[in-house]
Amino acid sequence: MTTTNYRSRRACASLLLLLATTMDDSGCRVNAFSSPTPVPPLAIDYQRRNLFAKSVFFVTAAIATTLMPLSASARLESVNRPDLLPKESGLNVIQVEKFLTSGQAKRMNDLLTALERDTGFRLRVLCQAYPITPGLAIRDYWDLGKEGQKDDKYIVLVVDQFGGKGNVLNFNVGDGVKLNLPNVFWTRLQGKFGTLSYVRDNGIDLAIINAIESAASCLRSEEQYCVQPPDAAPSMKSLGMF
Repeated sequence: MTTTNYRSRRACASLLLLLATTMDDSGCRVNAFSSPTPVPPLAIDYQRRNLFAKSVFFVTAAIATTLMPLSASARLESVNRPDLLPKESGLNVIQVEKFLTSGQAKRMNDLLTALERDTGFRLRVLCQAYPITPGLAIRDYWDLGKEGQKDDKYIVLVVDQFGGKGNVLNFNVGDGVKLNLPNVFWTRLQGKFGTLSYVRDNGIDLAIINAIESAASCLRSEEQYCVQPPDAAPSMKSLGMF
C-alpha cells in the first residue's frame, strides 16, 4: 500500500467521524444519524484520535466504505450533495444552515482570505444542519483532499447544532497546522466557545466568530503557536483587516 493511500484511508475515518458525531457537554459522543447515546470510554478515545487523524480528510466514498462499519458508511455514502453548494466559487464560508448574518459571513470570508494570503493557512467554515449538508461534495469545492496534494495547511470548521444535543464546533486539522496549533488547542477552543451553555448565553453566531478569530489570532502571532485560546478578543488590525 502506498503512503498516499495509507494516509488517505486513515484520514477518511476523520471525515466520517466529523460528519457522524459530535460531543455533548458531558464528554459523550453523539451520533448525528440517530438518537444520542453514550459511547464507551475506549470508543471515545478512538474517535478523538481519529477526529484529528493525520493528513487530508476529504476522500472518496469508495475508500470510506472500506474503513467504517457497513451501517455507518452506508449512511454517509448518501451524503454527497453538490446541489447544496453555492454557485459562486472561492467562498471560505458556506452556510447551508444560516447561523451568521450576511454581514457577518462577508466579514469572516474577508478575514479568512486575508489570513490565507498573509500566512498560507487555509481556514474554512461550513454551517450545516445534518442531514442537510453537502457532505463529501465539499472536497471538490474547496480543493481539499486530492490524491498527492501536498498542501495540508488547512483547518475546516463544521458547525452543526445536532438538535441542540452537543458541542456545535467540530474541527478537522491538517498536518501542516498541528505544529502551530496542536490537538489540545482545538479541544480547549471547543470547550470555550462550542458548549451548549455558551451558545445559549451568547448565540451561535458569536460562538463561530470567537472561535475563528481566536484561531486566526494565533496563526497571525509572532510565534504562530498556541495551546490555549486567547482570553481577550483580538483586534481587527491583528487579524489583517486593515
